Formats: sequence, C-alpha cells, structure tokens
Amino acid sequence: MRHGDKINNLGRKKAHREALLANLASQLITHKRIVTTLAKAKALRTYVEPLITKTKKSDNKETIMHQHRVVFSYLQDKSAVKELFTVVGPKVASRPGGYTRILKLGIRPGDNAEKAMIELVDFNEIYGKSAAQAAEPAKKTRRSRATTKKAEAAPAAEATVVETPATEETTSTDKAAE
Repeated sequence: MRHGDKINNLGRKKAHREALLANLASQLITHKRIVTTLAKAKALRTYVEPLITKTKKSDNKETIMHQHRVVFSYLQDKSAVKELFTVVGPKVASRPGGYTRILKLGIRPGDNAEKAMIELVDFNEIYGKSAAQAAEPAKKTRRSRATTKKAEAAPAAEATVVETPATEETTSTDKAAE
C-alpha cells in the first residue's frame, strides 16, 4: 500500500529521478518553457517552485549567498543559478507563488504519452500583463475589489448626468436666427 507516499517516482530510482528533475529545472529556467510529459511536468512544478521562492531578495548578504548555495545544490548548473537569481528572481519578486503554468498538448503518437508544456508565467507575452498592470500591486481581499468596482461605476454615472454646453449654444444661435 502507498499510505503517505505522495511523490511520483516516475519509474526511476532516487538518484536518476533527482538528476532528471535537476536537468528539467535548469532547462526550464534557461529557456523559460519546455515540452515534456504531463507526469514529469507535474513533478517538475513541485521541484522548481520552491527554488524560485528562494530567489526573493533579502537585505542580508549572507542569506543571499546561502540561498545561491542551496539552489546550486539542487540544480548543479552555474548558468541556470545565475539566470534564476538575475533574471527570473527580480521578475517574480512581487508574485506570491504559482510561478509555473502547465498546458496540456495532447498525446505523443509513438507511445501515447500525454504531453504538456510547462512555462514560467511571467515570461509569456501572450498571457502576460502589460508593464503598467504588472507594476500595480494585486488586490488581497474581496472587499477591496468590491470598492474598486463601485468607484469605477460612480464616475460613469456622473458622466451621464452632466449636460454638454454644445446644446446650450445651439439653442442660443437658433433664437438669434429667429
């Protein structure tokens, strides 16, 4: 029985699985998007998201160096660690989690395996927000959203009540013409 066994072994021994996930993670960080099987993508998400969380900046230099060493122990790739801390980390600093997205791509013809594309969310220009929207902090509660909707609706209601001076001018010129 598998009581309490939550890890997907992917049909590999521990060392092989760790090497596979380290290679997939470094490629994801380098290329920002990779295509693999759905099971590997789901396993990779749980592997790489804590590493991305470790890149969030802190004030203490020793803490930053320690986080570099911890991430390097997982990835074993200097260029991927550098890319993670210099490019990916600052871009996801304001995001509270959910750094990756998995999109299903259908089945692979050879062995009928389900393919998926895993990508870093902030590096997709199609689904991504514009720079102005990304700079705006995300709303935390439902109440703050409700108040912004009311605030947006109020100016629209005021705009319909205000009369334009063009109608007054046309009536005054019509009276002068008579």
